Amino acid sequence: MKKFTVLALALLLVVAFTVPASALENTFGGYWRTRFFTQKDFSGNDSTKDLSRTDTRTRLYYTAKLNDNLKFVNKFEMDAVWGDTSTAATNYGDAGADGIAVEVKHSYADFNVGSVNFKVGVQDFYLGRGFITDDDASGIKAIWKVNDGLYLPFIYLKNAEGGQGTAKNQEDVESYVFSPVIMLSKDIKINPYYAFLHSQDARSMPVNNAGLAGAFDNVNVNVVGLDFDAKMGAASLWFTGIYEFGTLTLENALAATLPAGTELDLKAWLLAAGGKFDLGKADIHGQAFYATGEDKESVPGLLDKEINGYFVTRSTTYYWSEILGCGIFDNQTPLVNGPYNPTGLGGGQNSSGGPVVTDLMAINLGTTFKPMDKLSITADLWWAKLAEDNDQGEDSLGIEADLKVTYQLVEGLTIDVVGAYLWAGDAITSNASSKNEYNPYEFGTRLSLSF
Repeated sequence: MKKFTVLALALLLVVAFTVPASALENTFGGYWRTRFFTQKDFSGNDSTKDLSRTDTRTRLYYTAKLNDNLKFVNKFEMDAVWGDTSTAATNYGDAGADGIAVEVKHSYADFNVGSVNFKVGVQDFYLGRGFITDDDASGIKAIWKVNDGLYLPFIYLKNAEGGQGTAKNQEDVESYVFSPVIMLSKDIKINPYYAFLHSQDARSMPVNNAGLAGAFDNVNVNVVGLDFDAKMGAASLWFTGIYEFGTLTLENALAATLPAGTELDLKAWLLAAGGKFDLGKADIHGQAFYATGEDKESVPGLLDKEINGYFVTRSTTYYWSEILGCGIFDNQTPLVNGPYNPTGLGGGQNSSGGPVVTDLMAINLGTTFKPMDKLSITADLWWAKLAEDNDQGEDSLGIEADLKVTYQLVEGLTIDVVGAYLWAGDAITSNASSKNEYNPYEFGTRLSLSF
């Protein structure tokens, strides 16, 4: 696969430079960042998760515009951890470099048929601000532009491919989405949506909830939601409400309580809202969200035959704070004793290990101050807890303080300096029998550019 990726990239470059300019319009772009960071006491009890490292990410974009109605879009990514010899074959950051580390992020055809725009292939999918999905995946978008104020997108997303044969074919996981965008004015937008996730046998994709990863034979999940965005003078506001319902059938017996074949009802929801008020050289911003969790009394066997924890998949991604919400240095998060963990230990994860929101409540208040055009300073305070108590009766994740200073070193090159500290609650621990002894913290810098 890696050899194929390199050959594909080489072929695209050959095409770009050999096809006559009159027949093809080429667009190149990219993104680069290097991070230097340290994360300490993320286990809450010891140093097993302490980490200091430097890594680099490069993304290269190439789009071939064949005509006004057809484009071929590609994005490639290369990641490297400086000095890492454990993955020398793929990591080009160690001594000697030479790692084969080119990844395909996007590769799709973008074309218009009348007033309908189609995107077919590997691309980005975003729904419900990431509370439903925000990730790269394979699928189809068909977006009908009715007029400047109404767009009607129909989306097919292939979450997982089971394989060849009847039994393996049943492991396919697929999503179907209708997500109209309605512009009530140039400053007010509403986006209602409906999504249906289905699999006859979901073992090919972890659909983590209440510790039931891959435990479902038949998944039929319905998601209805609404996003609202408005700008009113100096204020901007947003809101998201999502309700999930459906059925999931147990593939195997769950503990000694529920036999294989038991049908569980999904009833879960999420509410989120936020806003910003512009004060000129500064702003005041904040947000809050609540995602339902599983009652600890029912988790051991889901005794009520209901799943009430907000249901997430491998494409769910929502970044929020620097430590608990993965922030700029999204390599890891603190260990949580409970159903929730933003990198997937019981809560779910996206295909890149990004953060999700389930069994969680958080409130944020912050400000961004811009003393000059090239400099901004952002300070945020977060309070977070589990939506439901864990087995020890604890729910506090703690209070987190984040500080980020952003400065443009030269035109096009930006540096971020970040520090974050979590006054850990009693649900932050690597040992269920003891409470946390240390408070997680991190600091680091990031250089980045895009073109």
